[in-house]
Amino acid sequence: MKEQINGIQQLGVGVENFNEAWKWYREHFAMDIRMFEEEATAELMLAHTDGKPRKRHAVLALNMQGGGGFEIWQHTGKTPSPCPFEVNLGDLGINIGKIKTADIQAAYNKFKASKLNILTPITKDPSGNDHFFLKDIYQNIWEFKTKKEVFRKKEKSVSGGVIGAIIGVKNMEESLPVYRDILSYDQIVYDKTGQFEDFKGLPGGDKTFRRVLLKHSDVKQGAFSPFFGQSVIELVEAVDYEPRDIFEGRIWGDPGFIHLCFDINGMDAFREKTKNLGHPFTVDSAKAMESFDMGEAAGNFAYIQAPEGTLIEFVETHKIPILKKIGWYIDFRKRGNHPLPDYILKMFRFMRVRDRK
Repeated sequence: MKEQINGIQQLGVGVENFNEAWKWYREHFAMDIRMFEEEATAELMLAHTDGKPRKRHAVLALNMQGGGGFEIWQHTGKTPSPCPFEVNLGDLGINIGKIKTADIQAAYNKFKASKLNILTPITKDPSGNDHFFLKDIYQNIWEFKTKKEVFRKKEKSVSGGVIGAIIGVKNMEESLPVYRDILSYDQIVYDKTGQFEDFKGLPGGDKTFRRVLLKHSDVKQGAFSPFFGQSVIELVEAVDYEPRDIFEGRIWGDPGFIHLCFDINGMDAFREKTKNLGHPFTVDSAKAMESFDMGEAAGNFAYIQAPEGTLIEFVETHKIPILKKIGWYIDFRKRGNHPLPDYILKMFRFMRVRDRK
């Protein structure tokens, strides 16, 4: 099977307290659809966990407005190690998660009323798109960006799911091929160098940067592509600042943004493609087993590491729950991977976790 990227499945968010963090993200970001939740040992991530299997508690949570989800992830076999310094814009790795909103003013007003730590007013990025930034109580920064594309409109939330990330790179020309040639973000929206008004208010945001916003030109055709929608990647290189490695002295799963995950088809073809482009898989579940069981879902996963250190995950889904109460699952090895009908994707809402008020 030819390799095919279907969209951003999720952004990994390492936390210190799983239950507290997921409740906070449900309340404020409407990440309340539980696709799977599992307590297990990460046996295959040895390349990024100091060579030791690590116990963890994780959930894949989605927002019914569409976009990628959060994989909220806590070490349970060791004490999570937070970043010992404030992450500055341009530090190496995932700096900021991008979240879509169909109504930027409503999102801003709601977060302000909730007394969240809003870092900037609503401003325009270099392409003229309205956005603002806020920092959550776990010191992660999120960019809320105008995007009218909403999967399920009958939702009360003011924002949707993940539509990309801002990633700090050490050398733009070294990192760009990973995002352009492997991840197929083949169009440059802007490539600008200078000091930027919309970055002022972010830690280190008053410095000089080269920033490159990338998007994909193709229309995604995977099973979940109608839900994930379009996405972008913004690469940021500090010009007058020596960036630090966000995960220096720490391991995958420690607090912060731990990886960016793409839903794919054609794992074998991807293995060859990444190897031929100089970025072989560092983790490869398909080499260890036919299908990796994630409790309520199953599939194969693999990782590569970009030159600046960002971990990029690929997941080829084999099975997902639709209505767990009646045992309705979809097996894509039998069905194929063309887009699921909207009525099936909208049934994700029956996996919503509701909090008592």
